[in-house]
Amino acid sequence: QVLLVESGGGLVQAGGSLRLACAASGVTFSSLTMAWFRQAPGKEREFVAALRWSGGTTYYTDSVKGRFTVSRDNAKNTVYLQMNSLKPEDTAVHYCAAARYGEISQQPYHYAYWGQGTQVTVSS
Repeated sequence: QVLLVESGGGLVQAGGSLRLACAASGVTFSSLTMAWFRQAPGKEREFVAALRWSGGTTYYTDSVKGRFTVSRDNAKNTVYLQMNSLKPEDTAVHYCAAARYGEISQQPYHYAYWGQGTQVTVSS
């Protein structure tokens, strides 16, 4: 059974930083394309960033380019999302998601495995 557990969310002032982590278990982590999504109240879940299972390819939504960085540590079975220069519009529940041997996709249905989410709140 694949289990994804996020951590690192919290409350931060605009311009601040947070690092989210997502630990995976029950699967060979190196086989997973990992992604981050977020969902604000009353809005649809949106793609944030992703890191392909091999080759190191990354992809970001335009609104976070230059501010967020996705990385992984296969030895720790963990993917990270470093979020800098945070803005109030980044406030949302952030989810990690995974697809085995998958290509990067911005569509939630592409990912079979999901974490429970962690709240990120950015105050102005």
